[in-house]
Amino acid sequence: MTGLDTSVVLRLLVGEPIEQAHRANQLLDDLFVAGEKACVSDLVISEVYFALQHHYSVPKAEAFESLKQMFASGEIVGTGVAPSVLQTKNLASAKPGFVDRMILAGYRSEQNTLATFEKKSRSLEGVLVL
Repeated sequence: MTGLDTSVVLRLLVGEPIEQAHRANQLLDDLFVAGEKACVSDLVISEVYFALQHHYSVPKAEAFESLKQMFASGEIVGTGVAPSVLQTKNLASAKPGFVDRMILAGYRSEQNTLATFEKKSRSLEGVLVL
């Protein structure tokens, strides 16, 4: 697989600058023809989430929907827990938020417990609130 960085994922989602977006889409086409897929790490997903909001003024709910749709096509796969965390209902208003849920899911995927001072995490399985 070919790992995509934040700049490539943003070009795919935002479509700008046009020349770079075209090259990013061409990469996906080339990988498809070769029978390969692109992959994206949880860290890249986190960066893209924040960049969409802060640099492109995309509302949270729209940012999450764009990321979910990116994985839905099957051309791009996640290397971590982001695809499953993005399935959380009402994620844009969920407490704890997206990144905290990704941290917890990463720990839980390895059968670990998360220790935190975040009282909002109390309702989640596998969390020890100090």
